[in-house]
Amino acid sequence: MHVAVIGGGLAGLAAAEALRRAAPACRVTVFEPSGRAGGVIGTVHQDGWLVERSADCFLAARLEGLALVSRLGLDRELIGVEPLARRALIWHAGRTLPAPAGFRLMAPSRVAGILGTPVLSPVGRLRLLGERLVAARRGGSPGDDESLESFAVRRLGREAFERLVQPLASGIWTADPARLSMAAACPEFLAMEHEWGSLWAGERARLRRQTGGAEAAGARYGQFVTLASGMETLPRRLAEELRCSGVQFIAGDVTGLGTTSGGRWRLNAGCLESGALTVDAVVMAAPAHVAAMVLRGVDSQLAGELAAIGYAGSCIVSLGYARDAVAHPLDAAGMVVPRTAGRRILAASFSSSKFPGRAPEGCVLIRVFIGGALDPGAMHLDDGGLTALARRELGDLLGARGEPRLVRVERWGHAMPQYHVGHLARIARIEALVSLHPGLALAGAAYRGVGIPQVIASGQAAAERCLAAARPA
Repeated sequence: MHVAVIGGGLAGLAAAEALRRAAPACRVTVFEPSGRAGGVIGTVHQDGWLVERSADCFLAARLEGLALVSRLGLDRELIGVEPLARRALIWHAGRTLPAPAGFRLMAPSRVAGILGTPVLSPVGRLRLLGERLVAARRGGSPGDDESLESFAVRRLGREAFERLVQPLASGIWTADPARLSMAAACPEFLAMEHEWGSLWAGERARLRRQTGGAEAAGARYGQFVTLASGMETLPRRLAEELRCSGVQFIAGDVTGLGTTSGGRWRLNAGCLESGALTVDAVVMAAPAHVAAMVLRGVDSQLAGELAAIGYAGSCIVSLGYARDAVAHPLDAAGMVVPRTAGRRILAASFSSSKFPGRAPEGCVLIRVFIGGALDPGAMHLDDGGLTALARRELGDLLGARGEPRLVRVERWGHAMPQYHVGHLARIARIEALVSLHPGLALAGAAYRGVGIPQVIASGQAAAERCLAAARPA
């Protein structure tokens, strides 16, 4: 069996690895136009600085990431968030304040944490405490959908949404909360309302199941891990292992797909001497809008559904300073900034506080996130404009002064899939259309999760679909 994997990001690499593990005789060819494996995951080592170009960690609560790390022999590289940095700060009223104790994205669990937070006004605190009295949506089920903003305002109140939920969520999805699908992005919280009647009750039940009581301070931040040498080590090692196992990597685009009379797949690719390649199955692990263009000659309806999945762009400005040039203690994983604060940045990650080895001795590294669905104009700023914006914001918010010792700008245009309301219904339609094409599978962040473990899982599921198509009925 010969399988072509279109896209050499983490989803495509995971698919190739799953194919080779399940069927060692399977021939696998990976097409990646950039010629570099790993997609958006990248690490820069420069004069003692370690700068992540995109994701800087992943959630260990899901096993796909940890299992892959183990298979690659990278267990000793795993490090967690430093204990003193296991909290998030929120910019409010001219200062950084810790998120309320026991508040997880939008689920409260500690009355004292809510009563004691200065992030909310007295009225806002009482409204949040009253969440347990808000009736669940009538006729609702875990599969129902509404926007994150609608759900959070309905259950927690407008103030808690604007000052807590919106900034915390923007640090994850860079999305418009008025369009972000709860069913696709936050199904756990929808299920809490349906099963327990409130987020308070649902979160308390979760804590009883998982920890036997109240969650320890910073416990959820302890679930995030990275690699000491940087996140790029993961796809780079995986690509090396795949090459050693016989997987072929081709630097080039696949411009179109078609089927042969024998039910096989024909790939059109200018990077091939013959201009085409015939294979038994295809894993489409490129972004949805790229997949739409490649598949339009195969199934126009499928291509249309894929093209309708939105994407947003964002920029990351990494700034390195001498420790004494930043007044803030940087005693957290980072800081999020509410939209209502009138600031241009979404968040700042305190990289050198989170993980060791990210900055030279006596220095600190801060990554500033700009853009997203609510600020698309940021992508039009040049590098100098983005750097000036980031420096100005860090000066105002964290007391950063003087010339930074390191400046790096990363642009990720049209890179973050947007799970708009109705996303899961669209994915169901896409999967139904894909099922009409034996030997075709989709993988990547555009479908059922943007986190690294979810992306790995999508590649593994795509490999299984390809292998199932080859098995006798």
